[in-house]
Amino acid sequence: MRLFLIIIIIISTLTTIVFANSGINYNFLNIQKKYFSKEELPKLYPYPVKIGNSTSPPQILARSAVVIDTKTGITLFEKEPDILHLPASTTKLMTALVSLERCSPETVIQVTALNGEGTLMGLAEGDIITVQNLLYGLLVASGNDAAYVLANNCSDSYSHFISSMNQKAKELKMLNTRFENPAGFDDNLQRSTARDLAKLAKVAVANPLISKIVQTKSIVLTDVTGAKTYYLENINKLLGEVEGLEGVKTGQTEGSLEILVTKTTRDGNSLIVAVLGSNDRFGESKKLIEWAFENHTWVAP
Repeated sequence: MRLFLIIIIIISTLTTIVFANSGINYNFLNIQKKYFSKEELPKLYPYPVKIGNSTSPPQILARSAVVIDTKTGITLFEKEPDILHLPASTTKLMTALVSLERCSPETVIQVTALNGEGTLMGLAEGDIITVQNLLYGLLVASGNDAAYVLANNCSDSYSHFISSMNQKAKELKMLNTRFENPAGFDDNLQRSTARDLAKLAKVAVANPLISKIVQTKSIVLTDVTGAKTYYLENINKLLGEVEGLEGVKTGQTEGSLEILVTKTTRDGNSLIVAVLGSNDRFGESKKLIEWAFENHTWVAP
């Protein structure tokens, strides 16, 4: 035993000398527990696990879908989540994010050019309106006119705005997404996936203003002068119908079929559901939401 202790002391001494000569901080390498400060502690969230008598997920006909736990990123359900798909008006979530990076909600814009195709908030040339009200028109009424006004005014140029949308997609690791226009019109190069749109929705609703807007069922707004009135109705039929649903965004074109991305929160636990290429986006989204909450419980780490 005495010989063993002598050997340990010699090894310890030699180790100290080696670390000291090499410039390594020996105190850091001491075998001791490192305590984190409050700021350093990683944030741990409750995570979803299936209950004992869980049922199979519902059969859906949508081309692609994914259900993701918002806080942990755990996938609860997926169906072809990475196949390329036209994103339609879910594109407008990215338009809103980029607009708010370059314009404040209070910024006043005079409308000088319009795109009058598809769903509109009702802008006319000469209207003087705040960016915040344009965002309501963009995300509540799904106004294509609002999308183009924002893209033309909240950047150095329209093309620079589109480049910023694609740069933001890269930052968010939306690896299979590309934007060619701010409204979501079908284009051979415009594409995304269910998984990428779930990522986009998560980041978008983390912005308090966007989160508030996408939960709005209807609203009446005016331009800066108060002379022009805009009556906006949300296309998302699940608002007020599904418990805890906090909106997000609809989309539909001839090429995309029906799309719906939603966020739903119950008992402090949130899910992002993305359904693409559906003929019943509201019904299929509702089935996935109810199945996910009924068949999972959240466990504290």
